[in-house]
Amino acid sequence: MQFANTVTIRRSREDVFTFLSDFENLPSWNHALSSTRRTDSGPLGIGAQYTQTRSLPRHAVETFEVIQFEPSDRLAIRGTLGPFRAESSYHLESVDGSTVLTNAMQLEPEGALRLVAGLAGSSVKKAVEANLGVLKELLERP
Repeated sequence: MQFANTVTIRRSREDVFTFLSDFENLPSWNHALSSTRRTDSGPLGIGAQYTQTRSLPRHAVETFEVIQFEPSDRLAIRGTLGPFRAESSYHLESVDGSTVLTNAMQLEPEGALRLVAGLAGSSVKKAVEANLGVLKELLERP
């Protein structure tokens, strides 16, 4: 299952990228997560490892790794997100003093979920869209 959502945020690309690339900020704008923490040391970039706790749709502990890190332009992760093997990427563009952020998701269901994954696709896309709306509100606060 693949989809993308786009949101325009009235902040610079640098500001948006800085906030996004600090993955410990995820629970502040993703309603399904209760915590995210880095599990390795060293500079932030490709190969950085994280563990997060998901509270919705059910409690789960997940791991992911940064697989793309191009400051102010692109950021991507790969790991487990809920019941999916997943890749999530963020592409940032400057437009009229704002940032157009596109989040593309590729989710691969495992096991029996493969049979019903198509049915869940639109609700997952809407949930991600809602989370990006929270991110926008958070970053646009004075």
